[in-house]
Amino acid sequence: MAFEKMIKNAFEESENNCRFGDSIEEIREIQDYIRNAERIYVPNKNGIKFEVLNKVLAEYGLPQAEILQVNTNTADTSRIPALSKAYIALDQCECDLVIARGRLGIPGSGSLLVFIDNKGRILTAGMSPSHVIHQKSVEEAVREEAVEALEKIGLEKVI
Repeated sequence: MAFEKMIKNAFEESENNCRFGDSIEEIREIQDYIRNAERIYVPNKNGIKFEVLNKVLAEYGLPQAEILQVNTNTADTSRIPALSKAYIALDQCECDLVIARGRLGIPGSGSLLVFIDNKGRILTAGMSPSHVIHQKSVEEAVREEAVEALEKIGLEKVI
């Protein structure tokens, strides 16, 4: 099943009151979309987060991302800053996939790392509590969020 057709089918199932959850085929389509992404961007001024993400992508046998040097400070004024960062990147480059990390919601709500496709649809995400709760380094938190996002869609480490 092709990615776009899968999305259309799921929409039609919902519209017809006959959707009863995700299928393994749908999950495989998301996996394939991420595996086949040629242009992956991470909007970030912090090279540390970018390096951690590329290490995780490599562990799962996925293509490497490029850093997109773009100011995302205005995203912090939105309701879902992480998603706003992803959309800023989407508007600034031609890409297949954007991986963005930022605050989940209001200050104190924790962090969200989100993978979106080239149309701005969320493919998967990982979350962590506020730093003052988990007390982990930024690198460790980013790593755990990325692993959570990838394992949430059934991807496994290859190395």
